Amino acid sequence: MSFPLHRHRRLRSSAAMRNLVREHALSVHDLIYPLFAVPGTGIKEEIPSMPGVYHLSLDMLRCELDEIVDLGIQGILLFGVPEAKDECGSGAYHDHGIVQEATRHIKKLHPQLLVIADTCLCQFTSHGHCGVVHHNEVLGQAEVDNDASLELLVATAVSQAKAGADIIAPSNMMDGFVHAIRTGLDEAGFRHVPVMSYSVKYASAFYGPFREAAHSAPQFGDRRTYQMDPANAREALREAESDVAEGADFLMVKPALAYMDVIRLLKDNFDLPVAAYNVSGEYSMVKAAAAQGWIDEKAVVLEMLTGMKRAGADVILTYFAKDAARWLKG
Repeated sequence: MSFPLHRHRRLRSSAAMRNLVREHALSVHDLIYPLFAVPGTGIKEEIPSMPGVYHLSLDMLRCELDEIVDLGIQGILLFGVPEAKDECGSGAYHDHGIVQEATRHIKKLHPQLLVIADTCLCQFTSHGHCGVVHHNEVLGQAEVDNDASLELLVATAVSQAKAGADIIAPSNMMDGFVHAIRTGLDEAGFRHVPVMSYSVKYASAFYGPFREAAHSAPQFGDRRTYQMDPANAREALREAESDVAEGADFLMVKPALAYMDVIRLLKDNFDLPVAAYNVSGEYSMVKAAAAQGWIDEKAVVLEMLTGMKRAGADVILTYFAKDAARWLKG
């Protein structure tokens, strides 16, 4: 056997050499931290399936926000868990809803912090679906009415923008939602507010802990008629292409870990920033394994997030954002 002409190990010989030729670098500026705001006072309740993540009342946000800002994280993804729910999710688009009030509070405390408002109805509807539910007489069953849902989602987005949200992030997966929200924002005078579309959101088993956190599990059926089939990749291109044509400013893939091929598809086919959502189930699995001593949490998390970056993610939404920011500082 002839001697190898290429010695690849030459470029791995020391930490300095490896740093010199490293192709992708994870930065704190890539990270967005999800936050759960709740009504009431004095509330800081850890979510059982998501260690280190809390339900926080507005008066308890300051310490959390101070920590986020001190770590260099520049944005949060804001979710609200309302006190009461109804059939049409009216708390989502009420000007004094929990997301709107939390947004105003956050912007007073830290005006420079980007508030990305999750725009959906599932946390606010009594049935737990992401839109208006009507009974279909032909099929003899309840279904989510796509076009009727768009009107409420537009009202939600406009209300969030009025409250001071920097980015609107619609996660409902209704057909035409980006066009409807973009038009609604423009007509209301919010042409400057970008839309971070949950373009490719799969009907995933990885959402379980989040549904506990947001109290948003569907009360009947599932979300497979509007969220994507996990087996499909070409369909992701069609979804993203629609969102680009409708005026999206960011494209998101959710979940991230099992869908890195889809992140790469979007990166290679579109010139918008690509966001990856490292979801609750992915977080909880790592936390559970680390608690048992089965894995090195820091090493696994940084490798996982770097993998998302390598796959093409420009933005990573992750519950590990605070931990990762600390580790990246050294």
